[in-house]
Amino acid sequence: MRCSRPVMSRRAAIFCCALTIALPPAGVSAQQEAITAIRAGRLVEPETGTTAVNQIILVQGGQITAVGADVPIPAGAEVIDLSNLTVSPGLVDTHNHLALTYKMEPENNFYYLTYVLDSTPLRAIQAASNGMQMLSAGFTIVRDMGNNGNYADTALRVAIEQGWIPGPTIINSGLIIGGMGGQFWPTPEMALDHKIVYPEYLDADTHDEIVKAVRQNILFGAKVIKICVDCKPYGYSVEDMKLFVAEAANAGMKVEGHIQTREGARRAIEAGLWSLAHDEPLDDELHKMMAEKGIFRAGTETPATAWSRTSQEAFERRVELLRNAYDNGVNLTFSTDADYYIPGMTRGELVIDFIKTWQAAGIPDAKILEIMTINGYKCAETYDQRGPIRPGMAADMIAVPGNPLEDIDALRDVQFVMKDGMVFKRDGVVTPEVFFNAGPVNGWRIR
Repeated sequence: MRCSRPVMSRRAAIFCCALTIALPPAGVSAQQEAITAIRAGRLVEPETGTTAVNQIILVQGGQITAVGADVPIPAGAEVIDLSNLTVSPGLVDTHNHLALTYKMEPENNFYYLTYVLDSTPLRAIQAASNGMQMLSAGFTIVRDMGNNGNYADTALRVAIEQGWIPGPTIINSGLIIGGMGGQFWPTPEMALDHKIVYPEYLDADTHDEIVKAVRQNILFGAKVIKICVDCKPYGYSVEDMKLFVAEAANAGMKVEGHIQTREGARRAIEAGLWSLAHDEPLDDELHKMMAEKGIFRAGTETPATAWSRTSQEAFERRVELLRNAYDNGVNLTFSTDADYYIPGMTRGELVIDFIKTWQAAGIPDAKILEIMTINGYKCAETYDQRGPIRPGMAADMIAVPGNPLEDIDALRDVQFVMKDGMVFKRDGVVTPEVFFNAGPVNGWRIR
């Protein structure tokens, strides 16, 4: 509340200023202001692959204020006893689609029909539910990479940030930008007369259109730009993609490229995109180029399971590629492309099952955890503010039985989740009441 209105009476001004002083700082709810002390039986540090025992983590104002074995617990602090569990930083999925859920019924798992059958408002509600399911599974950060209708991803991010609903920290792309048609192959009647393939994709074929498309997404709340590198025979050139990178950089943002062909992937690497989505076109030579440039690999490594439609042959090829990327020192991220419904599984349970591919590739459990946390924070550009468990960082953390540094399957049983200093899950039960508010308790913002 401001106290500088010229028409305000002196008494009203004093009252206004008193209210301002009494309110907690913007972005911090009254519940977050309380001090919480967490007793961690084990605390893992994925970046170093080490475990500390009998640690105290102090949390106040949504942030971690102290970590250590000898940290005194202030009088009146709420104590959360996790002495029988292992506390870990929250997980990251660097490529998900929270507002897309294609299904066997009614669209026969054909997502080109989903965007016609499911309105953007309905998809926004799906996104809210999927986000909570991801948070329950321990994913405190999700990069939401398009196919979200008419900016349902922005609506989800803002709702979480304002404090309306619980959910992961969202790094969203807005509409995917591509050459005319995006990933679809519309008829002239669909694309020109009725625009029925939109708003799933933004057409951008000329340099002027590229600049305008990037600016539109930024205007409507995107935090990362995603492009279709080669979804059409008229894929983007190196020059085109360098323009995307430069225009996004003007707003402090990075560019992810969806790749489908080897030549498209090579051009994307040459252009210096921040991250590449999907793994099919990659090989040893391209992995070496990615490692040299520090490009993140969001490979979306679907396992071969009873629920997936991945053949054993395709899975073995994926495992081989993943191992090759690891051996070449590529910046790997845990990414799933999850955008579908499997009966009997939550979105979070579906996503965590992707660790099977990493296990099959023979990547050590400690490295998998580092990839699912530290590499994810770096790709999402939250590493300096949110992710690692250290003083001054946002108070996001999870707890599991066992030790994921030694057995990554421990992540399948997340018993505790804290997000922004508030408990979302305790003793394996979601308790989200403190996240639901009748107004924007963390401050109003437009995007």
